[in-house]
Amino acid sequence: MANTPPDASVYYVPAKSRWPFFGSIAMFVLMIGVASWLNGLSWGQPTFYAGIALLILVLFLWFSDVVRESQAGHYNRQVDGSFRMGMVWFIFSEVMFFAAFFGALFYTRSLSLPWLSGAGDGVMTNELLWQGYSAGWPSNGPAALGGEFGTIPAWGLPLFNTLLLLASGVTLTIAHHALKAARRGQLLFWLGATIVLGSVFLFFQAEEYVHAYRDLNLTMGSGIYGSTFFMLTGFHGAHVLLGTIMLIVMWLRAARGHFTADNHFGFEAAAWYWHFVDVVWLMLFLFVYVL
Repeated sequence: MANTPPDASVYYVPAKSRWPFFGSIAMFVLMIGVASWLNGLSWGQPTFYAGIALLILVLFLWFSDVVRESQAGHYNRQVDGSFRMGMVWFIFSEVMFFAAFFGALFYTRSLSLPWLSGAGDGVMTNELLWQGYSAGWPSNGPAALGGEFGTIPAWGLPLFNTLLLLASGVTLTIAHHALKAARRGQLLFWLGATIVLGSVFLFFQAEEYVHAYRDLNLTMGSGIYGSTFFMLTGFHGAHVLLGTIMLIVMWLRAARGHFTADNHFGFEAAAWYWHFVDVVWLMLFLFVYVL
């Protein structure tokens, strides 16, 4: 178990780390791969995957160093406070990330489509460019990009996925209380249940995408509706995947006895992130599926 340093007022400064340097190389390779792939270069896709693999390796080794430092008792309350502030700012940046995409959705539905239909200052736009076009939602127009498509009913699989994520928030909270009560068996059980619920959510999200492409002709090329639908749900799915990986790491650490009732910020950080993902999905369910 981690021990409190003899002098709790001394802020721990780790030795010089090579991981920021290698991390920047990994992200450079990844972005070169993305840009090349989007421009149709044959070596773009393998370069992108190589960058992803390199970045995962760097993060694994980097966080392994942090865990070893924590278990060695190098971190005190000042360091813990820094970690908490860093996680708060990280989640805030994620809030702004999704706010931009929700903003694009609201702008499209509430402003641009009505303008193209001739509302307000868009009278001449409608008259000269899109005469006769009447906006509705969902829309692939006014140019009818991607052809006709169907939508996914909110009260089917999306509702089931919503219940899954809400249940995962409950099981994670129970696991947290078990950790604070030093009941490791209950912690592992309920944290494992959270991981299973997150994994099932990802499975059904993939099933929904297959159904959309194969049966509904709903693709990323289906006009503004298709692009905003997959942009919002796809990035959320990526965050659920990341959160599930974080919870798996927390389960493995808990199984090795890394956390105590008073010293478990790694678990708390993963829990904060998971609850953030839950809240984002509720907004997605409301504004993308229901409305």
